[in-house]
Amino acid sequence: MDQYSASTIAAGIAGNLFAFVLFVSPMLTFRRIIRNESTEEFSGSPYVYSLMNCLICMWYGLPCVGGVVLVATVNSAGAVFQSAYVGVFIFYADQARKLRMIAMFMGVLCTFIAIVYASLEFFDPLNRKTFVGYLSAASLISMFASPLFIIVCPHI
Repeated sequence: MDQYSASTIAAGIAGNLFAFVLFVSPMLTFRRIIRNESTEEFSGSPYVYSLMNCLICMWYGLPCVGGVVLVATVNSAGAVFQSAYVGVFIFYADQARKLRMIAMFMGVLCTFIAIVYASLEFFDPLNRKTFVGYLSAASLISMFASPLFIIVCPHI
């Protein structure tokens, strides 16, 4: 407790619990997709955006970047959930949507690998934390704005 106060740790744990609830909230949707063996009119975009967000925030929380254990652990769990949702979506999607989702998923993985490489190769530890921190903020905005994307582009 030398670095963080008890209230800071309590707030971090509460944030992790709320984030975990957010990560499991799509389970009813995916139960329906599995039961009906179809993605129907659901969009997979929010899950891809959430995966990207979780990966970047997980990277930010790791000791070689920011060293915030609670951020790393909850976003690691989130990345597992989002990967599972994307996988189920791809499995049950029609051919055209399946190809788009696979392309988006591969784009997320390539982007994340590029972020990891660039942050390790081109930034010292302090600037790395700042660089990845800004990317984390941008990815959070993207993730929470993604439901609006469904309204604008419902068939992606």
